[in-house]
Amino acid sequence: MIEISSFKDQFRDLYNKEPLVYFAPGRVNIIGEHTDYNGGLVLPCAISFGTYLAISPNNDNIIRFRTTNFSYFTEVGMDELSRKHGDEWVNYPLGVIDQFIKKGIKITQGYDILFSGDIPNGAGLSSSASIELVIAVALNDLLKSNLARIELIKMSQLAEHEFVGTKCGIMDQFAVGMGQANQAIFLNCRTLGYELVPLILEDHTIVIMNTNKRRELADSKYNERVAECASALEFLRKKKDMIDLSDITMSEFEQIGDIITDPVIYRRARHVISENNRVNLAVSALKRRDLATLGQLMNDSHESLRHDYQVTGAELDTMVNSARKIKGVIGARMTGAGFGGCAIAIVESRYVEAVINKVGHSYETEIQLKPIFYVATVGDGAGIVQ
Repeated sequence: MIEISSFKDQFRDLYNKEPLVYFAPGRVNIIGEHTDYNGGLVLPCAISFGTYLAISPNNDNIIRFRTTNFSYFTEVGMDELSRKHGDEWVNYPLGVIDQFIKKGIKITQGYDILFSGDIPNGAGLSSSASIELVIAVALNDLLKSNLARIELIKMSQLAEHEFVGTKCGIMDQFAVGMGQANQAIFLNCRTLGYELVPLILEDHTIVIMNTNKRRELADSKYNERVAECASALEFLRKKKDMIDLSDITMSEFEQIGDIITDPVIYRRARHVISENNRVNLAVSALKRRDLATLGQLMNDSHESLRHDYQVTGAELDTMVNSARKIKGVIGARMTGAGFGGCAIAIVESRYVEAVINKVGHSYETEIQLKPIFYVATVGDGAGIVQ
């Protein structure tokens, strides 16, 4: 966790003024992976790690962007706010600012800005959505634009689509914007209908396990999977009127799925359809506080992602398999896009230290990378730090 008083001191040292401070969390997805861009169901929650933003207006007609996480910084004039800066991190907040401008909301003065995040980059915990929502919420306050939270979420997703160039689903921004402490978000990614489901862990803990394998393949394979799902949808539309893959149940798929002649495309569809079913079952399990069933569904999800969707890789598989063998772990799976990044496990609290030590040792021995572990609490969505 970042010490707020120290963060404010860093801002004062840079800008010689007092800031307002905002925070937006990262997220983990309990279950429901690679369903969001198929109009499907997901079950994420906001976590205690995230992005802090210190901000104060200036009279210089310049927005100054700095972060404690990277050396790159820049100053952007008011007539250049819609210009992309290569592949730099500032494109995420600039993309959000561009969305305000596109809505006709005028940026009439400059701002001095400092970001600081404790989400590991490339770990699949949604550092980009965290950056987007923290600047969106701050500007909504400072500009008095009174936009609804769901509008800020949609603008943050569009910033990534139109400015950064990543065709992401809306789950990450939604979880970061709508999260509540001790609640999971049961979200329909097409309708944006959602329900807060109590995430009562009692004597259990969510452990985030970072493989420390950066997700180099994630973007290219993500786009490949999107295309494969579109192909599956075209096959299935010959038998059923559908908008998304999520419009078919598992029992229906078992009846008509053989129309998909390509075995790879068939497996991609089977993952999405079965994963939607697992999300529904997980919500029911949480409502009756049945963590054992939730854990088994997480295990099943990982196996589907491994064999049918093929987005796990040696690092994630090794970490998940190691965790499952240890006493106190009731379920483990990859979370995020895959090909590196993080896995999560639900662990009996009294065994957390032992799990971290044993998984860490076996993973480092086999993969030759040193993992990092985080004990996460389920926190609130983006807002001002009081």
